[in-house]
Amino acid sequence: MSETDHGVDPRTPPAPVRPTRRALLAAGAGAAALLGAPGLAPPAIAATSAAPARTTATAAPTPRAAPTPADLAPYASYWFPDSLPAGTPGPGIVWRSLRRWTPESDPDLAHNTATVPLAQRFTPVPANRRARAGQARIASLVSFGPTAGNPSQGSPTADYYALSHWAYIDELVFWGGSAGEGIVLAPNAPVVDAAHRNGVPVLGNVFLPPVPYGGDLQWTRDLVQRDALGRFPIADQLVRVARAYGFDGWFVNAETDGGDSALASRMREFLRALRAAGEPHGLRITWYDAMNTTGRVGWQGALNQLNQEFFEDRAGKVADTMFVDFRWTPQTLAASGALADRLGRSRYKLWAAVDTEAHGWNSAVRWDAIIPRERDHVVGYGFYRPEWTRNHLTDRSPGAFHRADDRFWTGESLDPARPAPETGWRAPATVVADRSTVAGLPFACSFNTGHGLRWYDHGKVVSDVPWNHLGLQDRLPGRRWAVDTAGVRPGVTLDFDDAWRGGSSLLVTGALTAPAIIGLHATRLPLSRATVVELVHATGSGSVTVEIGVATREPAAPGEPVPYTWPAAGSRDSGQGWRTTRAGLAHLAGSTAYALAVRITALGTEPVVWRLGALSVRDEPRTRRPAPPTDLRVDAAARQDDRARLRLSWRRAAAAGGQVRHYEVSRILPDGARRFLGGTCGTALHLPDVPRAGRERAAAFEVRAVDELYAVSAPARTTLAW
Repeated sequence: MSETDHGVDPRTPPAPVRPTRRALLAAGAGAAALLGAPGLAPPAIAATSAAPARTTATAAPTPRAAPTPADLAPYASYWFPDSLPAGTPGPGIVWRSLRRWTPESDPDLAHNTATVPLAQRFTPVPANRRARAGQARIASLVSFGPTAGNPSQGSPTADYYALSHWAYIDELVFWGGSAGEGIVLAPNAPVVDAAHRNGVPVLGNVFLPPVPYGGDLQWTRDLVQRDALGRFPIADQLVRVARAYGFDGWFVNAETDGGDSALASRMREFLRALRAAGEPHGLRITWYDAMNTTGRVGWQGALNQLNQEFFEDRAGKVADTMFVDFRWTPQTLAASGALADRLGRSRYKLWAAVDTEAHGWNSAVRWDAIIPRERDHVVGYGFYRPEWTRNHLTDRSPGAFHRADDRFWTGESLDPARPAPETGWRAPATVVADRSTVAGLPFACSFNTGHGLRWYDHGKVVSDVPWNHLGLQDRLPGRRWAVDTAGVRPGVTLDFDDAWRGGSSLLVTGALTAPAIIGLHATRLPLSRATVVELVHATGSGSVTVEIGVATREPAAPGEPVPYTWPAAGSRDSGQGWRTTRAGLAHLAGSTAYALAVRITALGTEPVVWRLGALSVRDEPRTRRPAPPTDLRVDAAARQDDRARLRLSWRRAAAAGGQVRHYEVSRILPDGARRFLGGTCGTALHLPDVPRAGRERAAAFEVRAVDELYAVSAPARTTLAW
């Protein structure tokens, strides 16, 4: 796989093809031996790009503020801890020292800062009897793009790993780093904002590469260096970066061999300093099972006496969780869980590595060693590179990607309430309880996945440019797709050929031989006499009645049907464009909505094509529109041949108004038409290509605040003279 597989900006020169982790293991067999288990091959997790020939570290030059890139495009940040490699970086790569980084000198800070707070989650009664609450959870290590040239705020392509099954994920690692680019990688803002909206913390990556990947032990020493006062300056910098950018901590992966016990002790002290500095701010640490207490890299495939001190030492907690190397066995995982118990730590804070990079759901996994069906789960587990669901496809359209991703997370039945017989792949939805953050009003969902072929507003196309930006993703239903019918099960999917708002809608197709209930969100919504629920929907063929379902209690046990009530008579939908169905919930005042659903009943024998474009729940009257942003300005611009690249920024309004969900940027054409250019949860946006419209003297731009019900503010306006 090459870095061009990630759908990055085509102006970024491609990096050399890198070997997969498996290829590296085969090539490196015998290069080093696992301590305590002779003959096993060394490196466990590969870097995201090939290492350069040069690996000798040198002192970093005198720092200066990084210049704004010539194309003005902001990218996710990456660094070396302190000293930089010898030689010259490759095209499109900038070598930076983390020790010399400051927020004030960071030209991309506003573009890389996440703004959505980490939401609280709850666990509903599981959809099937085998999915267990309070036991195994899942970590996910994902490479969303190359280390260098990974766009900060999305890009004009729909070919993107638009992760949306957040309900089963407990921790996301923004995987990356390489000896030729940088080995400390901060996550970009769209990923963090989407994860936080769904209650998932996101970790940056500290990757000290294996020697075959260009690893240099000097970088490990740089990471754990002390200053004259005995402090760890890089630990303080890691906390400073996470706080400035708005993410949740660090995944520390020390795989450069050649150290000794003194270096291992220094690493443990560094982790303690990182914890002490970060814990008051809610930051967390995950340690990867590589370096052990001898200072050598000896992957244990276990929590044991050789690596325990990086997880828990005599003074208490060191790391919050540990990613257990792929070399685990049923015996080592059982022993690991028992040791965690004796330490007073949750065994489910151990992530048993599951490699899906090359084979996805065809991967051979000894599932019963981690998540047995008929007894308590042994430990948690972690997916390495689940973006296989996109990368392996020939058709990488959004629809094809989500069909593959649904199968990965839900299983072949595509229904978490009715899992298919297991044929090898143990899909998360069949064993892990889903979680949700839909616990307050107002709530709305337009089934926007964070990428699309067009952008829609009230059912009309306002941009025909493909796009991706995970920060614009909605809180999607966690159980995709729980369908209850006495007849033929209809097809249910996320579709990109039409939408009410954003880039996608929920599509139901098939011959409805009996009413079909489609489960939507698990919720904890307080209901009052003023609460109303609305659906925006459209029928492409057939004629149906549409009803809104609300459950005011949970199922009695996992796998039992959700007890929906149907507050209002069905609304007939006969294919006359987008329409709204609305139900008041005054008769349910004082209760809690535990789940939402729709029930569709066909009024004839014709196959049905029905779309759900938006769902909202609110207390009447509607909240007022959000206050508009202020101080909109063009921060930088480059013009060539009647085309421009520019950076915009603005300020959040201090005036009262509805809570701002995100901002949308539009171009106002000379004829008064509005064209959507992009959106962000922050207060700055890069526009990569703005063409001049005819002979206009200036390009006109608007920025509007959008609230949780998708109401928009009055615009802030500015222009760019040609």
